Amino acid sequence: MFKNLFRRQINNITVAAALVALSSLASRFLGVLRDHILAGQFGASATLDTYYAAFRVPDLIYNLIVLGALSAGFIPIFTSLIRDYKCEKGQNCDPTLTNHEAWGLAANVMNLLGIALVFLSVAGIIFARPLVYLITPGFSPDQQATTAALTRIMFLSPLFLGVSGILGGMLQSFKRFLMYSFAPIFYNLGIIFGALFLTRIWGIYGLAWGVVIGAFLHMASQLPTVYHLGFRYQFKIKWRDANTWLIAKMMVPRTLSLAIAQINLVIVTIIASGLPHGSLAVFNFANNLQAFPVGIFGISFAIAAFPVLSEFAFNKEKLVENFSQTIRKILFFVIPATVLIIALRAQIIRIVLGTGRFGWEDTILTMNTLGFFAISLFAQATIPLLVRVFYARHNSLIPLSVGAVTIAINTILALLLAPRMGVAGLALVFSIDNILSFLLLWVWLRYKVGSLDLSNILMTSLKFIVASVAAGLTTQLTKLAISPIIDMTRFSGVFIQLCLAAGAGLLAYGFFCYLFQSEELLGFLDSLRHHWPFKRVEVEDQGEARGI
Repeated sequence: MFKNLFRRQINNITVAAALVALSSLASRFLGVLRDHILAGQFGASATLDTYYAAFRVPDLIYNLIVLGALSAGFIPIFTSLIRDYKCEKGQNCDPTLTNHEAWGLAANVMNLLGIALVFLSVAGIIFARPLVYLITPGFSPDQQATTAALTRIMFLSPLFLGVSGILGGMLQSFKRFLMYSFAPIFYNLGIIFGALFLTRIWGIYGLAWGVVIGAFLHMASQLPTVYHLGFRYQFKIKWRDANTWLIAKMMVPRTLSLAIAQINLVIVTIIASGLPHGSLAVFNFANNLQAFPVGIFGISFAIAAFPVLSEFAFNKEKLVENFSQTIRKILFFVIPATVLIIALRAQIIRIVLGTGRFGWEDTILTMNTLGFFAISLFAQATIPLLVRVFYARHNSLIPLSVGAVTIAINTILALLLAPRMGVAGLALVFSIDNILSFLLLWVWLRYKVGSLDLSNILMTSLKFIVASVAAGLTTQLTKLAISPIIDMTRFSGVFIQLCLAAGAGLLAYGFFCYLFQSEELLGFLDSLRHHWPFKRVEVEDQGEARGI
């Protein structure tokens, strides 16, 4: 039963997104636990600044090489090769025979990416010190030396994550979302293992080894399902393979686009290194918290919709239909999440990070930073979907052009606001950059595709906004009603206030959406009823449920 669960194909976008979202929720929860441990052990300190700075160059390599190939080219091309693959219920499927060309492409891309990653990782290990000096000019010499040592260790992770990225691309193309969505959970478990146990032996260097262990687990967790689908690794390189060259052609603009995004993060690191100690840690803590709804809702729906968008990329009617449905579902969750995060950001920070060496001043700084991050959640959550529409249509030049426009604005604003507002100013710049990117991508997609069902999306969004305002007011009133009767100086008191206020806000949001007869709420409830794992099976359906 469990084998079939992990290997089951999922064709419904909502169900696939829910599955990815639940797994993402578990992964994000582990990420919150990870940050809780780091905040308690190190606080918002210079030591933790070095840890986050050490991520920057290895992450840059992974994002440019692996994500550039996967998101722009591999999944659409691989999906097109397996599009005619059918597997009727009860048949013994052999993808190895029916999709030999697809498996050859996967192996070829994996080998080429592997060679590139090994070369770049070795170069990164050798030149870690000058690279770190460039991105952390405000660090002391001792901090730079520690950051360089951590960077050398972390350069072992891109190869594991690169192979894992190809495996995940295959799983997405075959719509096997469960095991794909579990991989980040194992990644966070590796980092938590390093934080809890390896730091006792090697100090801050234990965190870096935890990252390497997590990257290996990220890869290993996906191998069994890919093997079952029929993939067998072969070390063969076909330099003239047409599909590989097509992926490379599509990859170049996407890589440049990702380079722009990574340059923005490098700019943040450079500027934050000159701010008070702990600024880079605060930026990352707040960013991880605000990314919670983005990962659970925005990215989950975008990932689930990508195979369908690729299938109907040049059928405008079907493309717009799926795009409109998906973006409205994203906004249904993200708009109230924005209001609740802003209203409850102090409680969230104290519950998640308020332990050990993470003091009240750190809380205030992180709370303000989180608030500026939250104002662009709607843009952050929908950009992954917008970008994937362009990639599904084999067009990665437009996202690149948008990134080129925003990077100059991002740099100028960061230089202006960071000295005046500190790390909170960097979060505000981040939000402005995302909102501008969203608007430019939307306008350009409208020009390329035509009608995007805008009137329906706006009307639906208006319902969500009104319901979210009601939710925010309810949350604030609940906070005020609860605070006099509980001890707000204790963890239990803050936790009770957070849970009751958030619960009341969500109930108010659901109530108003129901009054408005929101299609997204009704569809969500209907999906829960149909896929609830403990629902009773009717007598006449029991034979079919057993496969009789």
